[in-house]
Amino acid sequence: MRASRLVSLLLLLQARGRMTAQELADELEVSVRTVYRDVESLGAAGVPVYADRGPAGGYRLLGGYRTRLTGMTSDEAAALFLAGMPGPAADLGLGAVLTAAELKLRAALPADLAAQGDRIRQRFHLDAPGWFRDPEPTPHLSALADAVWSERLVEVRYQRWKRPREVTRVLAPLGVVLKAGRWYLVARAETEVRTYRVAAVLALTVLDERFTRPADFDLAAFWQEWTDRYERGVYREEAQVRVTVAALEFMTYVFPPAMSRAARAAAGEPDADGWVRTTVPIESVRHGHTELLKLGAQVQVLAPAELREMVAATAYAMTALYPPAAGAGEAPAADGGVRR
Repeated sequence: MRASRLVSLLLLLQARGRMTAQELADELEVSVRTVYRDVESLGAAGVPVYADRGPAGGYRLLGGYRTRLTGMTSDEAAALFLAGMPGPAADLGLGAVLTAAELKLRAALPADLAAQGDRIRQRFHLDAPGWFRDPEPTPHLSALADAVWSERLVEVRYQRWKRPREVTRVLAPLGVVLKAGRWYLVARAETEVRTYRVAAVLALTVLDERFTRPADFDLAAFWQEWTDRYERGVYREEAQVRVTVAALEFMTYVFPPAMSRAARAAAGEPDADGWVRTTVPIESVRHGHTELLKLGAQVQVLAPAELREMVAATAYAMTALYPPAAGAGEAPAADGGVRR
């Protein structure tokens, strides 16, 4: 435990330069007194750690001193190799950088840890995109990523759903996010931070003007808050329905996660026929019509009336296309079969 902490302290100083004892204690989740003892131990082991006195002081390493990653455990080394995702890295224009980093990491690790990383890579593979979805063309992703790194403003021509369909904006790019195989740009537009789908960027110009990135901006925290807000806000209406128990379970496979979770959470107890009442969140009547038809004859829309009428009209139209054969009149059972 202490050996691991000493390596962590050394890597913190190597990565960040000068740090105070309190800053090190906060990062390592130990007391300041423990930091003092650990620094002394590093010095005794020959690591050139120096203390600068005064208000702007702190601990730092002698200029140019670097350490090899020999303090890593086998699990940590394996995790680093597993985290490498060549597909997204190549999309960002960092494929060669990732390859070089892996070669340097392998060279720095002891032979047994490097071999452990190789074994993990051979046995586990990360495939981020969802099923049955071709990759979206993102010709401007690499340039956007470069603008994020260099903190340069960009001018984008962007396609959106509402009118006017195409708009031009000057943005301060703060980060890019890969979500379910799709790339998104998080950027500040004037005073508001917004999210843009990279595939919808039609034209891009990286400007010479730089911007100052907010010191307190946390990309991961923003994305989590934005996705939570999006899922809550996109479903503005509700449908009251009766469904079979089988259909309630089937929602998990055919509905978006937020819809199926809410519907199953709101479901009551099955009635004598094995049907349950529940509330399904929908974006609109048209959206509800499309989603609920996936359940076929195992769903009955109760409200709103407009949605009920739309589903009924579709059912009547399908009946005209498929007239009943001899022996018709069978009704669907709660288990998805037929009831005579």
